Amino acid sequence: MQGMWRELAGLVLPVDCAGCGRPRTELCARCRRALSGEGRGARRVTPRPGPAGLPRVWAGAPYADEVRAVLLAHKERGALRLARPLGAALAGAVRRVQIGGGPVGERRVGGVAPLLVPVPSARRSVAGRGHDPVRRIALAAAADLRRGGGGARVLAVLRQRRTVADQAGLSAPQRLTNMAGALEVPGGARRLLTGAPVVLVDDLVTTGATLAEAARAIAAAGGRVAGAAVVAAPHRAFERNWN
Repeated sequence: MQGMWRELAGLVLPVDCAGCGRPRTELCARCRRALSGEGRGARRVTPRPGPAGLPRVWAGAPYADEVRAVLLAHKERGALRLARPLGAALAGAVRRVQIGGGPVGERRVGGVAPLLVPVPSARRSVAGRGHDPVRRIALAAAADLRRGGGGARVLAVLRQRRTVADQAGLSAPQRLTNMAGALEVPGGARRLLTGAPVVLVDDLVTTGATLAEAARAIAAAGGRVAGAAVVAAPHRAFERNWN
C-alpha cells in the first residue's frame, strides 16, 4: 500500500530532481547522464581486497554525488518511478557480462534467456520501506534488455537463511563474517536455475562480500554464475580511472 500511495502522490505533486534538486523534473538530463557513467558505459570493478569467490562485477557509474542521491531516493524515500532509469543503468552493466564469448545481456545463450538474480533484502527492510528496491530495479533492467532485443528474466530465488547485521559501518572482514553462509536457494527453486546463465544484480557493491556469498549460494544450488552487475560502485573499485 505504501508503494501505491507514493506512486499516486508522484502523479499529482510537484517534484524536484532526485539527483540535483532541479525543480519540476523527477530526474533531469544531467543526472540521467550521470547514471549512464557520463555516456562512457559500464566498467569492470574490483573491490580491494576482493573476497574469495567474487565473480566479475560490472558497474554502471561511480557511487557519488547525483548517483548516490538517486539511489537513496529510490531505496529510502520510495521514489518508485526512479526504478526505470536505475534499471537502464543496471541493464548497461548486465550487457557487459560475458559468457561463451558473447555478451550475456544481448542474446540468449544456448537458446536460454539469462537469469537476473537480485540480492535479497531483509524482510524487515522490505516491510519498512514498503518495497524491495533491488528486485524493482532488476525488473526494470530486464524490461530494458528485452526492449533492446535481448532476452532476460528476473528470478528472485535467493533468500536470507539467518538474520544478518546492517552492513553499514562494518569493515571488509566484518562484512565477510556477517554474510558467510547467510544466503540460500530453497530446495524447490533449485530446478529453476538449470541450464541458464545467472547474472547476480544489486544496486551497489562496496566490499563485494554480499555478491560473493550470493555466488556461493547459487553455485551450491547447481546454478552457473556468469558474473555480476550493479548500478554503482565507489570510485576506488573501478579498474580504470573514471576521469
